[in-house]
Amino acid sequence: MAKRKEEKSAVDTNHYFFRVYDVTRLIPVGRVTTFGAIADFLGLGSARMVGWALNQCHNYDMKIPAHRVVNRKGELSGRLQFATPTLMEELLIAEGVVIKDDKVVNFEQKFWHPRELEQY
Repeated sequence: MAKRKEEKSAVDTNHYFFRVYDVTRLIPVGRVTTFGAIADFLGLGSARMVGWALNQCHNYDMKIPAHRVVNRKGELSGRLQFATPTLMEELLIAEGVVIKDDKVVNFEQKFWHPRELEQY
């Protein structure tokens, strides 16, 4: 029985949720990325899969900066998944990201793509 539990645990940590969380933890403070950029980087094929994974991150004992992931227009589309509707904005502002009307100001300058990891 213990062997099955270990096998399940090993499989779970390789699940795409954890791959999404690993990339999300690499987003620099004060920068944002998109659901699509993470999906492209991981070869998941769907930004919605990334959104689904991030919606579940509160179920795990990990610190995942999901507030740094926005939609392709720079909008805080995931804000309603946080404890309060303004928490995502508050966390980004605390990191120096300017938000106006639920959208990242200067999105192009604040955007970080996981491909930047490949340069090192």
